[in-house]
Amino acid sequence: MQKLAHRLERLGTETAFSVAQAAAAWKAKGNLVYPFHLGDINIPTAPHIIEAMNKAIADGYTGYCPGPGIPQLREALAEDIGSRRGIEFAPENVVVMTGGKPVITKFLQAVMNPGEEVLYPNPGFPIYESQIEYLGGTAVPYRYVPTDKGFAIDLDQVRASITPNTTAIIYNDLQNPISAESTAAEREAIAQIAIEHDLWVLSDEAYFETRYEGVSSSITSIPGMAERTVILYTFSKKFAMTGSRLGCAVAPREIAQVLSTLNTNDESCTTHYVQWAGIEALRGPQEPVQQMLDILKDRRDAACEIVNAIPGMSVAVPQSTFYLFPDVTEAMQKLGYTAVGDFASDALYKTGVSFCTREHFGRRLPGEDRQYIRLAYSGIETPAIQEGLGRLREWIANA
Repeated sequence: MQKLAHRLERLGTETAFSVAQAAAAWKAKGNLVYPFHLGDINIPTAPHIIEAMNKAIADGYTGYCPGPGIPQLREALAEDIGSRRGIEFAPENVVVMTGGKPVITKFLQAVMNPGEEVLYPNPGFPIYESQIEYLGGTAVPYRYVPTDKGFAIDLDQVRASITPNTTAIIYNDLQNPISAESTAAEREAIAQIAIEHDLWVLSDEAYFETRYEGVSSSITSIPGMAERTVILYTFSKKFAMTGSRLGCAVAPREIAQVLSTLNTNDESCTTHYVQWAGIEALRGPQEPVQQMLDILKDRRDAACEIVNAIPGMSVAVPQSTFYLFPDVTEAMQKLGYTAVGDFASDALYKTGVSFCTREHFGRRLPGEDRQYIRLAYSGIETPAIQEGLGRLREWIANA
């Protein structure tokens, strides 16, 4: 048998999909499943966006188009993203991609040499760690500490983790999976670290506009940061377009040119007609965006109320994303579990509630002694949230 490339041994995955497989198998046997495991959205893409996509297909926009994106979409993105962050971007700063994930990979290809170190959040989106290591870099995790409002970055640990070999930091404000949001002081501190050590920054802003209270801020708005930061933007969350695979990088021009070349090498271009749908999403009616946020807020409130009523479970109410990351340490102890994976498996089989655990979002760090799970409420309606988490509460309370 022919050998495969050694680098494949370093390739991770988004392990939430393995949880989805287990849930699907259990459902296929006739069991009721409450899907809290994937961050997909069960709210349809708005009709005017679909109409724009269908019109583009009918008008013949089904062939190749420019690698960095069609000019009309790049202009619309520069205007929209810049105006919401108080920054002036040009279309040349924007490189359209097939969703947000490619921005991670291409950012690393552009700024990281094999053997160099990149800091990334842990718990965090697992593709960060996967791609750093796959591309030959050294993945250096930085941790979060619990607070009464959720979680905060351990800034002292970030500073202590930087070496002369550190080239970049991945920063995910409005964070998946823990829904943490930086304070202004924390954001300034990350910016100061990046400037002091001359680091590139990937600012993952996938959930920048998926918020229920307050106003989002971007690290690129801080003086000295726009010239060293690449913004990850995606249509998936704001416009319920997860399957359309549309996003972009907003980058300094020297990096944008590299990302454009990588596009040409990897996939030639992003699907032409989907880009016209993106223009309509940005410039068309915005009422569906607010309607979706209203639905998600109702789900958040219902989920938080029940989770905080479950013996041994607690969670702060997040202002953004569509995830909860409750502490389940005492609940597990009550039921006699020491491994959070066993707790999750039995929860599925005994209550039908399917969720990810802390272990799905990076290797556990030294000193971690609390247990957490992640509940995504974007793909499950409020009555099902109440019913499913009610069954979880009954199971734990009656133990």
